[in-house]
Amino acid sequence: MKLASFIVKKRSCFGLVEEDRVYDLSTQYPDKPDLKALLADLPDIRAITSKLSDAASYQLDEVQLLPVIPNPEKIICVGLNYESHRIETGMPEMQHPVLFTRFASTQVAHGKPIVRPHVSEKLDFEGELAVIIGRGGRHISRENSFQHVAGYACYNDASIRDWQMHTGQFTPGKNFDNTGAFGPWMVTSDEIADLASQTVTTRLNGEQVQHAAFSDLIFDIPALIEYISTFCTLVAGDVIVTGTPGGVGVKRKPRLYMKQGDVIEVEISGVGVLRNPIIKES
Repeated sequence: MKLASFIVKKRSCFGLVEEDRVYDLSTQYPDKPDLKALLADLPDIRAITSKLSDAASYQLDEVQLLPVIPNPEKIICVGLNYESHRIETGMPEMQHPVLFTRFASTQVAHGKPIVRPHVSEKLDFEGELAVIIGRGGRHISRENSFQHVAGYACYNDASIRDWQMHTGQFTPGKNFDNTGAFGPWMVTSDEIADLASQTVTTRLNGEQVQHAAFSDLIFDIPALIEYISTFCTLVAGDVIVTGTPGGVGVKRKPRLYMKQGDVIEVEISGVGVLRNPIIKES
């Protein structure tokens, strides 16, 4: 099933998406203040669908989508996690995942603008798979890792490259306001039996600029969950943004950065398409 966060009639809601409609589950689960809370105790699909007949529903174009999880406790991003991207950057092979954090306040929803800040013209695209945690835990083993995954979504970890490279730490370039696109919804993990065979594709103004299968990840989802949960406790709604494939703008010749008027899309097979226009900061 597809789950989304959205605003309708000035209320923040969460619901189930079917084709071009979204069903408001927040009224059916009044004890759950948001999607993050629902994921902590995600009901069986039969329990959810049994409530749909009594739930208000809206056309998708009648609601304002929010980032899938607007308020995650943690967003942990993985760098250099596709061999094609590692090679294009000239970085050595990694013994452990390269991790950095993104703030929840930097996120934007599907359809909302990604903003190029006025202090830089080096706004780059990074199409990625986001893994959303359902059941939390610490010291999670590879073998049990998928039991802790609620679902998957598209993410664009858009980067301000010159600020990213000010020092050896990535934080500034990864945390400008309105640069982390997340959406349009999440697909629950039961919908994707063979994640490794799925692909991520990024298109800038309709032209493919990135493409890879998840089988090309250097550190796969179980490895990431095991590693991250060793040093911190994962909780429901946490987001792991798993890395981007080769083809980023900063490594192209000539370099290719996003500018006002562009449209960037991230498509994950079996999940959906995340689309955002680009504007410059006023």
